[in-house]
Order: sequence, then C-alpha cells, then structure tokens
Amino acid sequence: MKPIKLLRITTVPMSMRLLLTGQPAFMRSRGMEVVLVSTDGPDWDAIPDVDTYPVYKIDMARAIDLGRDARALWALIRLFRKVRPDIVHSHTPKAGLLAMLAGWLTGVPVRMHTVAGLPLMEAKGFKRWVLEWAERLTYRCATGVYPNSIRLKTFIEAEGFTRSSKLKVIAGGSSNGIDMEYFAPSAALRSQGAEIRESWGIPATNLVYIFIGRIVRDKGVNELVEAFAAMPEKDRWLVLVGPYEDELDPVSAATLRLIHEHPRIISAGYARDVRPYLCASDVMVFPSYREGFPNVPMQAGCFSLPCIVSDINGCNEIVEAEVNGLIVPVKDAGSLGKAMDRMAGDPELRTRCSAAARPMIESRYRQTAVWEALFREYNDNVVH
Repeated sequence: MKPIKLLRITTVPMSMRLLLTGQPAFMRSRGMEVVLVSTDGPDWDAIPDVDTYPVYKIDMARAIDLGRDARALWALIRLFRKVRPDIVHSHTPKAGLLAMLAGWLTGVPVRMHTVAGLPLMEAKGFKRWVLEWAERLTYRCATGVYPNSIRLKTFIEAEGFTRSSKLKVIAGGSSNGIDMEYFAPSAALRSQGAEIRESWGIPATNLVYIFIGRIVRDKGVNELVEAFAAMPEKDRWLVLVGPYEDELDPVSAATLRLIHEHPRIISAGYARDVRPYLCASDVMVFPSYREGFPNVPMQAGCFSLPCIVSDINGCNEIVEAEVNGLIVPVKDAGSLGKAMDRMAGDPELRTRCSAAARPMIESRYRQTAVWEALFREYNDNVVH
C-alpha cells in the first residue's frame, strides 16, 4: 500500500510555524509523505527540519489582490497536477480559498480546510460581502471544513456558510494543541525572565501584564492600552510582545502615542520564543475581537499565568471565569480595566487561577492527543 501524500499549505510561513509545528514530523512518523507550501519568507528557517520535506514557495497575498491571487491559483493548479496529493489541508483564509479551489479543479480527492478565526466577523458593508463570498466558495470546494473551536463551528452553522455535515471539530479544539513539555517553566527560563525584567528596570515586587500577538486593532490593543493608561498605580507594567501590522489593521494614533510615551508600557517587538517573556510576567491579557482557537492563552496557562480574555470563540473555551482567569466583553476598555485591576488587587484570586491554569490546559489540549485525532481523520477520509 502506497503512503498517503499530504500537502499542508498556509498563506505565509509564519502561520505554518505557529499553527503546525511538530505536525509534519508526526504525520511522517506515521508513514505519510508530507509536502509543505507557503509564500517565501524568513520564517521558513524556523520550521523544524524544514529542509527534510519537499517545500514549494508560491507567492500569496494575505489581502485581496486579484492579480496575485490569479497567479497563485494557477501556480497551485500546476503544483497539484505535478505532486498529485491524496490530501490537501489548508490553514488561513487566502491559502484556504486558493488551495480548495485548485484542489477541486484538479480533482484532489480529499480537500480539508481548517478555520482558525474569521476576519469577516469584524468587516462591514461590501468588504463583509466579499469575505463571506470567499468563505462560502472555500467551503463549497472543500470536502471537509474543520473549525478549531466548538463555538466557531456554531457560528458557521448559524451563518449558513455550509451544511453541518461538512463541519467537524478535531479533538476538543485547537489547530495544533499545546506542547506541554516545551511550554513548561524551568530554572533557565525563569532566569531569562528575571533578566528581562531587570533589563527593563521592573522591580521584582511590581506586577506585569503581558500581551502576545500582532499589535493590531482587532487584537484589542486599543482597548488594552487605554485600560492600562487609565490605571493610576505606579507598580504595574504592560508588556506588548508582537509585530506591528500597520498596512493591514493598524492601531489608532492615540494608542501608538501612548505605547511610545507611557513610562510603564514596553513594546518588546516580535519574539520567536515567547517563553522567557511569559516567565517575566504575572497576568496574561488577551482582549481580541475574534479568534478561532488562540494559542496564546494556552501558552500562558502552561506557565500558570491567570488570563484575562474577551468573550469570544476559543478564548471562552480555554478560560473559565473565576477558575483560571476572567472573561470580559469585547471592545469594552472599562470592563477590561476593572478586570485587570481586580486581578492585580486580589492576590487570592490570582493564586487560585494560577494553580488551576496548567492542569486545565494539560487535561484538554495536550498536543499529541490533537495530532492522533487528526491522523485518524486523514485515514478515515482517504480511500485505501
């Protein structure tokens, strides 16, 4: 019996690194041939053992770009005819649209698309219509659609984007689960965290809120910075870890000014390894407007950080209010500030949430359990 040939595709290699790390090696260890496809970029180098896989770099635009999109579609059609995969499995909206359409046109037998958040949730007017149309076309061309959270599946069903029989959540949610061994505190990481705090001049007795993610509007950064800036306390700090994406979804000018001018807001920039920053912090704050199933609250939970998250898909499945964190309304700086203030001012709450955080993540989202469930799904869909 010939091995199953699996082609994994994301729009940009950063997404492949963040969403799929470890999966290609696991699937190969189970006898599958794995092919990786994404746009060219420096993040390829950070994907483990990437040089041991067939890799194809096809230029894809994250935003709407009809010319580039048409060229990418044609390149994928030619690639699929050459590689002849048994399964094409896509992540991210643009890669999903192009890969599912190319797979349908070339007769790839199994076409799987994972949904990890929907940009259309924050879009309005004509843009919303275009994004809805693209989503419906993606799902129509797919043989299976895999929301990475239960509530995201419910949203897709309610919107009528596709029939319910096409939808399935793998394991309990999450695109890749969480590597409990990698995201675990150690003496070395704690030492790095202490050095980071010292380099920024943060006293050991001060409290650090951390945000990890893209510094953009729909991650709730405007509300986060506004809420923090309104706090009079001098013993609290806010650390922002992530890249700015001004060309896609910039934060407001007022937010940028506060980030640059506030004496206790630190913009650390993009970090490939966020673990030392988690060790340097006390509370995770993740007030995103929309997600599928976010990695950041899971990573924070592995380091026993209490989490304050917005009441959205994924976040409200990872965090249970008053158990391992607090949940606040979306786009509500006032409620966010109150939650941040409460977490800082109530050591008993913080200790209780901290103690529950890691065990809750381990019992629900251990990575190998997610991989095994996905492997079974691959095999169940391929005609041997």
